[in-house]
Parts: sequence; structure tokens; C-alpha cells
Amino acid sequence: MAQYRPYPARVQERGYRQTPLILGIESSCDETCAAVVCGRRLLSNAVISSAAEQAKYGGVVPEVASRAHTDAVERVVREALAEAGVRGEQLSAVAVTYGAGLLGALLVGLSFAKAYAYSLGLPLIAVDHIRGHMAAAYLADPALEPPFVTLLASGGHTAVLYTKSYTDFEIMGSTRDDAAGEAFDKAARILGLPYPGGPSVERLAREGEPNIPLPKMFAGGGYDFSYSGLKTAVLNYCHNKEQRGEAYSRADVASSFQHAACSVLAERAVAAAKAKGCRTVAAGGGVIANGYLRELLAKECARAGLRLVLPEKKYCTDNAAMIAAEGLVQYRAKNFAPLTLNACAHIPLGRKGKQ
Repeated sequence: MAQYRPYPARVQERGYRQTPLILGIESSCDETCAAVVCGRRLLSNAVISSAAEQAKYGGVVPEVASRAHTDAVERVVREALAEAGVRGEQLSAVAVTYGAGLLGALLVGLSFAKAYAYSLGLPLIAVDHIRGHMAAAYLADPALEPPFVTLLASGGHTAVLYTKSYTDFEIMGSTRDDAAGEAFDKAARILGLPYPGGPSVERLAREGEPNIPLPKMFAGGGYDFSYSGLKTAVLNYCHNKEQRGEAYSRADVASSFQHAACSVLAERAVAAAKAKGCRTVAAGGGVIANGYLRELLAKECARAGLRLVLPEKKYCTDNAAMIAAEGLVQYRAKNFAPLTLNACAHIPLGRKGKQ
């Protein structure tokens, strides 16, 4: 474990002298990110995105993403350190996303992180991207402590988790097919909306009403989700209207889809918290940036007398702040990675440790 080093004047002025200083690096998809945390206080968060370039192709092209990361990774780390007022040799550790994500994109961030940590003699911390999404709640509420229930909703995973401790969680329910974020992207394509799909659906939904009956998935007990039927229902509704030559409101379809997709997320999260006797619900993942879902969660938690911890929208989508936050968790657990660490495109939700 690295020894604490004297912190620069800016950090000392904030009163953080004996707190771990973690650099986080994230490159799992189309955004190159770096952030510095001092304990649970975020000192900087830099992002260089290739989303505009990816939009030309209607989605993320892995090769384009990898090249963009290669061009941006050194610059984004330099920006994060400068914004934080920190030099590399004053860090306690380097945390990096090693999976899940696009393999080539992951390798760029991981290779840089390993070289940077080695050059400074710092511990390397391997961060599971999904655990990073979960750890974003610690930045939203520095006083947050387990146990609590976490709603995870992203492009790759949708689940309700009982967070038992900082390093251990129980999967109470998960999707049986598509993830919520994936369903938003598919609904966007059906409606002819541009990439990225989630924000496009949300914008169009503001112009419509949720007046089209759509399935809300498993209506009975349990905490599992299913989005394939909802996606198919949207597809069939639009195609049937078009084949009959009947006019329909794309905005109403978007609003109805969004309501069906989001309401079940809020309901399952609150039900799980009640079942576990938890007084707090946290949330993470790109879909949690959806304003309608955030409103539903706030209403459902208030009705149930539960405290809701929501990261800012910019910390729900891919970012390095959440990677650094999870890095702090692993740093305190002394869970360091070898420099032989490799990237992993797919990581099962319940897998512990690293490969």
C-alpha cells in the first residue's frame, strides 16, 4: 500500500490531509474520463466524449471509440489532475475500469493506468464498471453507509440489489432479457430518433401523454424485470398503425413507453427496500439520468417514507468520478490488482473479485 504523501496547498486548505487521494480512469465506451477524489469529496471530473462522432454512425463504433480514447486519455488525466490541484506523485492509488465494456476501449484506459501507476509506484485498483455506477451514490451523499437498496439501471444491466456492505451485495432481482437502457435505445430506433436513444426518447416524451396501453412486465410478486415484451409492443403498435395508414403520435408512444419502462423500476426498488427493512434507496446507471424516472423514484420513496439518494445526472452516465469512488472502497479494503490485469468485455453482475 502506498504511503500518504504531503498534499498540495489546495487540498490542505480543504482539510483533507490524511484522506486517500484516488485517480479514477474510465474508457469503457465512447467517453474518455478521469477524476480525482479525496475520500468521498470529488476534486475534479474531466470528460472528453466521442459521442458526436459516433452519432454519424447511429451508435458506437468500437474502432472509432478506441482511437478516440488513444488520442484523449493522456490529456483527460492531465486535465483532472490540474483541476484538482494535484500532482501524480501525490496520489494514493490509480483506479481504472477493467470491464465490462468494449474490449478495445477498455484496453486503452487500462494500459495507460497500469503504466501510470507503475511509473509512480502506486497501487493499481481494478474497478468493475457496474460497481462504479453503484458507488456514485457515495459521492451524492458522503454520509451514506450500508445497508441500503440500490436500483441499477443501465444499458447492460437492470437489477435491484441489497447492498449489505461496501464490498458485498445481494441480487434481489434482475432483467430476464433486455436491460432498461437497451430497451430505450431500441424504442428510439423504432421511432426514428437519433443516437443516443435514451435522451432522445425523454425529450420526445415531454411532448406527449402516456395514453397508449403497454405492458409493464411482471405484475406479480418478485423483483425481476423483462423489457423484450415492451419493446415488441412498441414495434407492433407503430407498424400496425403504419400498415393501416393510420396517424399516430410518436410523442405519445415515447411517453407511454417511458412510463411503462420507468414505473416498474421505481415500484420494484421501493418494494425491495420495504422487504429488507431498509430506510434508504440509492440508484445508479445511465437510465437513472432520466428525469421522469427520477421524479417517479422521488414520489414513490416519499410515499413510503424512504430516503432517496440520487447521483447528479452527469454522474449517472459513464464518468470517472464513480470509478474513483469505487476505487476508494477497494483501496480501504486493500484490494489491489497486479500489473498483469487484463480487460474483460463481460462481467456477470454477481461476480466478485477480478481476473
